[in-house]
Amino acid sequence: MMSDPKRIKVTDATDGGSVSLYSKRERIQVKSVSGRFQFIRDVTILATMGLYLILPWVRWNGQQAVLFDLPGRQFRIFGASFWPQDFLLLSWILILAAFALFFVTVLAGRVYCGYVCPQTTWTRFFQWIEFWCEGDRHSRIKMDNAPWTTSKIIRRGSKHVLWLILALLTGITFVGYFSPITDLITRLFSFSWGGWELFWVGFFTVATYGNAGFMREQVCLYMCPYARFQSVMFDRDTLIVSYDEKRGEPRGRGAKKREQSVVDEKGDCIDCGMCVQVCPTGIDIRDGLQYECITCAACVDACDDVMEHIGKPPGLIRYTTENALEGLKTHILRPRLIGYGLILVIMGSLFMATLYGRVPLQVDVIRDRNQLYRTASSGEVENIYRLEIQNKSQSTHRYRLTMKGPEGLKMNNRTEFTLEGSKTLSLPVTVSYDPYIVEMESSPIWFIVTALDDPDLEKRHESRFIAPGR
Repeated sequence: MMSDPKRIKVTDATDGGSVSLYSKRERIQVKSVSGRFQFIRDVTILATMGLYLILPWVRWNGQQAVLFDLPGRQFRIFGASFWPQDFLLLSWILILAAFALFFVTVLAGRVYCGYVCPQTTWTRFFQWIEFWCEGDRHSRIKMDNAPWTTSKIIRRGSKHVLWLILALLTGITFVGYFSPITDLITRLFSFSWGGWELFWVGFFTVATYGNAGFMREQVCLYMCPYARFQSVMFDRDTLIVSYDEKRGEPRGRGAKKREQSVVDEKGDCIDCGMCVQVCPTGIDIRDGLQYECITCAACVDACDDVMEHIGKPPGLIRYTTENALEGLKTHILRPRLIGYGLILVIMGSLFMATLYGRVPLQVDVIRDRNQLYRTASSGEVENIYRLEIQNKSQSTHRYRLTMKGPEGLKMNNRTEFTLEGSKTLSLPVTVSYDPYIVEMESSPIWFIVTALDDPDLEKRHESRFIAPGR
């Protein structure tokens, strides 16, 4: 009985057969490829890596532009300081990022993974180092199978040394976002790093070296959750990398040497395997849409180059949609995409308005907990408060404190003070009135703090004045 080639091959384990529950990973040796999409990809990857490495060194008003100062409980980002009270803004940013990812996925699939994902970025840099030290795919495969020689030791050792240098640079830069990087580098040469700095630099060095140097596509296939839930966001109008089966099948080798009758019977695919050799996850795009595909379009550039050499039009593998492959109309604007877009616009606008209207000044009023009011020796009725005034900017300002309340109330404290950037002032304040001159009932009052050099920098806080009952 002849076997059906479309059926999955199975092994009969009941008749002396053996089934292995563990399969050793076959290392993927990626062939280098150039083309329009790889050029775009290289630009985005260089921009991503460059931004990560350079940003901690950027100065703003004499300070590190981006610094997440955890001991000081503040994030400094280009002159703006964010404190624990601003945690809602961070939550807002994360929600916006999630909806932006949903929007891009519905529109163009996993382009984030192929062009700006950190795992893709660092793996690409490690592959460039590997290509520079050991050569292209065939040279690396040949070296893997060759015995150890002086040349092999030097070339492979150089690769690992450069990998470790880049991984160490990654770890130092990461810690430089949380500890001033100039001070961090200075203390590196004096061997005076703290325990946590040593731990996190070591952790990210090892993680980067392992993920980008050895695990590579395993992170995308088995560790990244995005590959698992992307299917719920795809539809038949999502732009994906696809193989045109109608044009390519049936496959046949030797396109330039075929007889005309054979050419007419065969498709454009010459089964050269270039699309598989350049794929960073090792899949065959001709098998259809697969969750392993990170939409990097390396197979598109490789196939277009082959088509050019055999005199065929490009686009056998291309960015397209399932509807377009079947000859149906592609709908770019569709309810799901419009919904994500509207949410992004609305939430983004509200976030920008909140950020624009944010006053980098915090005023908290704490009443004296020991007594509601007291009578001074002069006969005046007093309420005691403590004002916690926090300058949430990075600049020094001079402020004026005023009080608004019923006529007859007065504030018996200094009204002007200077506060440095990112500093807090605890200011005791006494509010009183003379009961022999005016009658007073318990009523709300407002403390107002205004910057003298910037009238728009103003914050007010409501409290209450407690007067004796009649």
